[in-house]
Amino acid sequence: QVQLVESGGGLVQPGGSLRLSCTASGSIFSINAMGWYRQAPGKERELVATITHGSDTNYADSVKGRFTISRDNARNTVYLQMNSLKPEDTAVYYCHADLFILTGGGRRTYLEVWGQGTLVTVSS
Repeated sequence: QVQLVESGGGLVQPGGSLRLSCTASGSIFSINAMGWYRQAPGKERELVATITHGSDTNYADSVKGRFTISRDNARNTVYLQMNSLKPEDTAVYYCHADLFILTGGGRRTYLEVWGQGTLVTVSS
């Protein structure tokens, strides 16, 4: 199967920076879009940023100019550089990937996969 493993969350003061990483592993044929979503306490999960295989990016208005998404296709890894963090950025951040895996008989199967989440807390 396929697994997304996130790292890099933690506690940071307002105005600080963090870098999240997410690596996909398993019987992966190809990865299309990858992205980061977040869910704050009592709120619905929301999109933070996405990036295509060709590195076209999309950001939520609330993070534009502060967060940068990037990816290393050779390592099946996506990053989220978060600068100028605010208390309202506090949430569990989830990695997401649209990908194809190799299944029996040389077939490819499309999957959407989520990571387990990493907590980011912005507080003084």
